[in-house]
Amino acid sequence: MPAVVTPVAPSPLTGLRRITQTQWIVISMVLGVAAGYLFPDHAAGQGGFQASDLQVLSSIFLRMIKSLIVLLLGSTLVVGIAGHGDDMKRVGRLAFRSLVYFEIVTTLALVVGLVAVNVVKPGRGVNLTTASVETGSELAQTKTTFSGVVEHMVPQSPFKAAADNEVLQIVFFSIIFAVALSQVQGPAKTFMLSFCESLSEVMFKFVGIVMKFAPIGIGAAIAVTVGKSGLGVLRNLGLLVLTLYGSLIVFVLVVFLPIAIIFKVPIRRFWQATKEPWLIAFTTASSEAALPLALQRMERLGVPRRIVSFVLPTGYSFNLDGSTLYLALAAVFVAQAAGIDMPISTQILMMLTLMLTSKGVAAVPRAALVILSGALAQFGLPLQGVAVILGVDALMDMARTSLNVVGNCLATVVMARWEGTFELSAEDTPIADRLAGTPLNMPGVLTPRDEG
Repeated sequence: MPAVVTPVAPSPLTGLRRITQTQWIVISMVLGVAAGYLFPDHAAGQGGFQASDLQVLSSIFLRMIKSLIVLLLGSTLVVGIAGHGDDMKRVGRLAFRSLVYFEIVTTLALVVGLVAVNVVKPGRGVNLTTASVETGSELAQTKTTFSGVVEHMVPQSPFKAAADNEVLQIVFFSIIFAVALSQVQGPAKTFMLSFCESLSEVMFKFVGIVMKFAPIGIGAAIAVTVGKSGLGVLRNLGLLVLTLYGSLIVFVLVVFLPIAIIFKVPIRRFWQATKEPWLIAFTTASSEAALPLALQRMERLGVPRRIVSFVLPTGYSFNLDGSTLYLALAAVFVAQAAGIDMPISTQILMMLTLMLTSKGVAAVPRAALVILSGALAQFGLPLQGVAVILGVDALMDMARTSLNVVGNCLATVVMARWEGTFELSAEDTPIADRLAGTPLNMPGVLTPRDEG
C-alpha cells in the first residue's frame, strides 16, 4: 500500500514574504488612513490613542533618510565626476543642458496650472472673511530673491551644509571637490576615489536597510495627516484639491509623456523604477525621503552615476514641476476667492515672478507657501487666502511633491539620452520605436541603430 503523503500547510510567513515592498507601502497607506479616521486628535479625549501619537514613527523614518543623504550624495557625485576622466567640459555641458530643460518644463507647468485655474475657477464661492491674515503675513516676510538663491548655493562650510542637509550646497561643494580631485594624479587620487566608491556602495546598502522601515513610517505619516486634517476638510475646498490633482494628471499626459516618447524613454521600465520613490514622496510629502531610493533606482535603470548624482539633486531645487504648477493654481485661486478679476496680462506677470522666485528654495520650510505668500503680497492679493489653503495644503503637498520626484527622475533619463550614455535594452527597443515612430535627428541623442 503506498504511503499517504500529508500535505504540509504553507507557513503564514511564506505568504508575507511574497508581498513586495511597494505592496507593503500601499497596505500601510490604507491602515494609516483608517487609523487617522477612526482615532482623530479631536475625538480621542484625554489619555486615549490619537493619530498624532504615531508622529514619532514618521519622524524616525524621515530622520533616518536625512542621515544618509549627505554621505550618499557626496560620494556618488565625486565618483561620478572625478572617476570618469579629466574632461570637465562634460560637466559644464550637462549643467547647461539640465538648466535649459528645467526651465522649459517648469514654464510648461506654470502654463498648465494657469489654464486649469481659469477654466475650472475653483476660487468662486470660497469665503475669505473668516480666515486669519497672520499666517500669510508671517510667511510673506521670508523674502526670496534671485541673488539670494545664488548666494545660498555656495556653502560657508561643508560641515554646516551637511548638518543642515542643504542639498544644493552639498552638490556645489561636491562638484568643486570632484573637479579638484580630477586634477590630482598618483596615489592620492586613487585613495580618494577608492574611498568614495567604497562609501557609496555602503550607503546604497544603508538605503536598503532604511527602506525596510518605510511602510511603518509612511503609514504613520498618513495617519497623522488624516487625523489632523480629517476627511471633512475636503468639503469646502474639494474643488481646489481636485483641480490640482486633475491638472497634475494633465501635465503628465501633455508634457511628461511626449518628452518620454521624444527621448525614447523606456516607459514601462521607467515606471517600475520610479513607482516606489513616487509612493514614498506622496505619502510623506517629502522629496528628501524619496531621494536616496530614487538615486539607486535610476542608476539601476541604466542612467550613469555621474548624471544621476548631478541631475537629480540639482532638480530638487530647480525643477519643481509640481510645486510651480501648484503656485500658479493657488495664486489665481486666491484672486478668484477674493472676487478680484485679474486680467491675463497680470496673471502672466505673476507667473514670470513665480518662475524666478521659486528656484532654489526647496530647503525653506513650507517653501511653496512662502513663495505664494510673497507673490500675493507683491500683487496686492489678500493673505487670508494662505490660511484658507492651509486647510488642505497637506493633501496638495503630497501630490505636488510626488510629481517633483517623478519629474526629476525623468530628467535624469532625458539627460542620459541627450548625452548618448543611456542604452535601451532589447526588450525596450521595439516599444520605444513603436511609440516614437521615426528616429530622432537630435544631436547627442542616440537612436537604437546608432547604439548597435
